[in-house]
Amino acid sequence: MAFPFEKFVTMKKLLLLFLAILTFSCQQKEDDISEKESTGEINSIAVFIDDKLWIGEIGDSIRKKFATPVDGLSLEEPLFTINQYPLHAFDGPLSKSRNIIYVKKESKNNFEIAENQIASPQNLVKISGRSTSLIVEHLEKNATQIVALMQQTEVEESQKNIRKSLLEDKAIQNKFKVSIDVPKSFKKVLEKDKFIWLKKEIQSGNSSILVYEIPLHCIKRNEDAINHIVRMRDSIGSLYIHGTTQNSQMVTEDSFSPYLQNASLDGKKGFQTKGNWELKNDTMAGPFVNYALIDEKNNRIIVIEGFCYAPSAPQRDIMQELESIIKTIKFLK
Repeated sequence: MAFPFEKFVTMKKLLLLFLAILTFSCQQKEDDISEKESTGEINSIAVFIDDKLWIGEIGDSIRKKFATPVDGLSLEEPLFTINQYPLHAFDGPLSKSRNIIYVKKESKNNFEIAENQIASPQNLVKISGRSTSLIVEHLEKNATQIVALMQQTEVEESQKNIRKSLLEDKAIQNKFKVSIDVPKSFKKVLEKDKFIWLKKEIQSGNSSILVYEIPLHCIKRNEDAINHIVRMRDSIGSLYIHGTTQNSQMVTEDSFSPYLQNASLDGKKGFQTKGNWELKNDTMAGPFVNYALIDEKNNRIIVIEGFCYAPSAPQRDIMQELESIIKTIKFLK
């Protein structure tokens, strides 16, 4: 029995109509996602506040809490770059900024943090009060929480950009049984038995990632931990990282006391150390961030360090990228 030609035409039209609707729906979804994407430079905050409040005690409190100098950098740079706008600017495209602090003096006394309200990802902090002292009290009480939230968002934003183009070299995974998301812009410059050095050339110099393994006993978890870490760093620098002049090797700068705090990545506890490095008998220097993670199961400590040489450029965002890379570490089974 022959299939009626009219039915065939009708079915073909329905199929084309279905495909057109599906294509439109997918395009609409992409447009909706694009419209909701937040904006803003990395490590920046848009502050919406009246000018007269910005130049007074409230503005001073915001600058003190959110533009405090970053620990461990060679030169003083703010924790966040703060851009101040009048309240009416919040009705425009700036409301899609990734990190926002909105301050208004009014009768309502309020503090709230809304995530992904206008765009995504986004942290929208709204503060109001009938007096300057009440608004400052909100800032003083909640600044630590706000900073931690915004820093985590910036790390995740950096990691999202990092994953767009990853290095395909499996040397780290094969050698240390860990995975780290490293951008393709980094190249391997040195590989030894338990050591790998990756470097990225930038306009003002270079940035580097070190991954190496040391015995479990090399760092004691006590008040002397910082001295053990410095001694370990200097030993690795003496072995593998040298300048162009004779007897020039990387050491921890002794005139700058490193910052040490407890850390945990992928369930492994350890230490985070921030400070400055220099080349002994040379002029090169810069900041570093070092994570020493205790892997008791394998009787070792995995060390991942990021450092840069960028003497004529801001270093905050360079170091933030390196730390974001380090924080992608996963211990493989």
